[in-house]
Amino acid sequence: MNTLKRTLALVATLAMSATALASCGSSDSSDDAKTTTKAATDGTQADTQADTQADTQAATDAPASKGNSLDLGEVKLATGGDKFTVVAWDSNDGPALLKLWEKYGGDASKENFHSMDCPGGEAAGNLDNLFLAGGDIDVYFCEADWALKFINDDTRAAALEEVGFSEDNFTDTFAYTNEIGRATKGKYAGKMVGASWQSCPGGFAYNAELAKQYLDVDTPEQMQEKVGDWDKFVAAATEVATKSNKSVALADSLGGMWQVFAANRKSAWVDDGILEIDESCKTFADYAKTLWDNGGVTHNSQWDNSWVPAGASGACMGYFASTWGLGGFVKDASANSQGKWKLIQGPDPYFWGGTWMVVNPKTDNAKEAQELIYTAVVNPESMKDYSKSKPEYVNSVSVMNDVVSSGDVNEEVKANFGGENYFEPLHANAQKIDLKGLITPYDASIKAAFLDVVTKNYCTNGEDWEACKDAFNKKVNKDNPTLD
Repeated sequence: MNTLKRTLALVATLAMSATALASCGSSDSSDDAKTTTKAATDGTQADTQADTQADTQAATDAPASKGNSLDLGEVKLATGGDKFTVVAWDSNDGPALLKLWEKYGGDASKENFHSMDCPGGEAAGNLDNLFLAGGDIDVYFCEADWALKFINDDTRAAALEEVGFSEDNFTDTFAYTNEIGRATKGKYAGKMVGASWQSCPGGFAYNAELAKQYLDVDTPEQMQEKVGDWDKFVAAATEVATKSNKSVALADSLGGMWQVFAANRKSAWVDDGILEIDESCKTFADYAKTLWDNGGVTHNSQWDNSWVPAGASGACMGYFASTWGLGGFVKDASANSQGKWKLIQGPDPYFWGGTWMVVNPKTDNAKEAQELIYTAVVNPESMKDYSKSKPEYVNSVSVMNDVVSSGDVNEEVKANFGGENYFEPLHANAQKIDLKGLITPYDASIKAAFLDVVTKNYCTNGEDWEACKDAFNKKVNKDNPTLD
């Protein structure tokens, strides 16, 4: 019996304490035609007690939240500038966030949005150039993979306490987003510097018609059971490849699989200046090699010209996708099978992506910076508004509890998943993401280097593991000469 909705209802009932949803569970029961009335009654009582205990335990295990404090402190940076300039790499979020800010009292006459018109991966270099040129920057956006480059630089980033925020203002956000926005060294080490308005938990989106054909599953619950851990996922992918004679792959790419694995490391990539290659690296490489060879994963790279068309043609059954991808690449991949896709949690909880707002210490519009961050990340009323109007999976446990339990989600995306509430599995995964102590400034380049070596050296060229480790070490050391 799926207990997710019951758990959400329990959370809603306890809204005054804003207890966060922990996880979903399942139990199976069957009736015997010859069972006596008493036995049936006892079975019902036992089932009810088990469900109640599971739901109570889920609520008990979930991190308690009193909600964000709405009290703000003193703004210590300069105010009174003519233009409030917000810088981002594209126009996907900035204009919508500024519109929200205006709606909740922001001064539209001061608004000045600057898009660098580039992919997120190129934004760090463009921001460097903008800072060096002395460009007008009050607030700017950072991507998860390279956020620490700026967050740890107190000449380019101010702690949020400098614009009147405290830790109490972010107690209802998903904890991992706070960890990514926290400086790890420098003047503000240990303090929050970046604040994110979005959480980006991921799941596994799949073509339900192909799942029925090759895996004989009819429901998302059955599919989750089929791929609920990595051994099961590899077995299911192998089954699909065998039955389809390698014409259909279960997984979209090694990059998609790696997003999940990388988010579940138990140790930081770098410890005291030394690169850590833990056992999960070898596990991923072996899974990758198995599916690469037997056709369980496509040979496409994320974002190449064949990646999305593989889903549209039916050559790929499923995609690892985060919140923002459901109305983007998943929608495009399901172009010829609209309404026939489903979304599940997949083999492990993970996140993919996210954007953090950072305040330039040289801002002359600190009050406006405070207002924007407060509206987007702290105030539950405006955040709930944004979750519907953008739409967005916002960075608030209590708001998303409400949105998920009400089912008030984007209708177009919902229709693509057969009318199901696609936020349910993502919300369940979001509760389990834990990055405390795992964030380093080197993460983006190291993650990319490892995937590159596994794809080229281990899977394509068939080199042994020791040779691949050596290649990985050399690649990381070339990008980061100070590491051992």
